[in-house]
Amino acid sequence: MNIIINGTSRQLNSTRNLSDIVSAYCKQSRHVIAELNGCIIPPEQWGQTSLKDGDTLELVTFVGGG
Repeated sequence: MNIIINGTSRQLNSTRNLSDIVSAYCKQSRHVIAELNGCIIPPEQWGQTSLKDGDTLELVTFVGGG
């Protein structure tokens, strides 16, 4: 399965849900917004959200600063 994560094409060997991808690509998932194919997916739905070939995923993390 091929998906685009933050503008980069990625090949995944198995079908995964959004929660698996966020855990693999983000150090702290509690500070992440996930946008799948233009729609923001709430964190409580990540485990039930399956990814399919051709999906586009944007993972945005918040960074504190002053």
